[in-house]
Amino acid sequence: MTEKKRFITTDASCLGNPGILEYRAVWGDTHQVIFKRGPFRDGTNNIGEFLALVLALIWCDNNGLKDTTIYTDSVTAMAWVRKKKIGTKLQRTEHNAVLFDAMAKALDWLKTHEYHNSIIKWDTDNWGEIPADYGRK
Repeated sequence: MTEKKRFITTDASCLGNPGILEYRAVWGDTHQVIFKRGPFRDGTNNIGEFLALVLALIWCDNNGLKDTTIYTDSVTAMAWVRKKKIGTKLQRTEHNAVLFDAMAKALDWLKTHEYHNSIIKWDTDNWGEIPADYGRK
C-alpha cells in the first residue's frame, strides 16, 4: 500500500483594502488548521498571503517537515518569498505595526535560513478553492 503524501495549503482573507486581515495554513487532505493569525487592522491580502506562506515554511522547518509541499493561490506571495523582498505600498500605522513587525521577522528568516519545501501555485480553476480558503468571496 502506498501512502498519500500530505501537503499544506495557505490563504488569507482581507475585508477591505486595507482592511481586517486574517491568514492561516491547513492540511490539504483533512482541512485541519495548522495555525491561524488575526484578525489585524489595516492589512492587505498580499501581506496576509506572504505571512501565511513564510510562517508555513517556518512551521515545517521547526517540525522536521522539510519535504512537505506548500500550496498557495498567491503569485505575489510566491514572488515576495522568492525575491526575499516585499512589494507593498501600504503605510505603517499604529493599527498595523504588528504586521510590519511580522513582515520584518519573516524577511529576516528567509534571509538567514534555507528551506527545501516546494511551493506550488494552487490551480483554482481546475482544483476548486484552496483548502485554506475562508469562503468569503
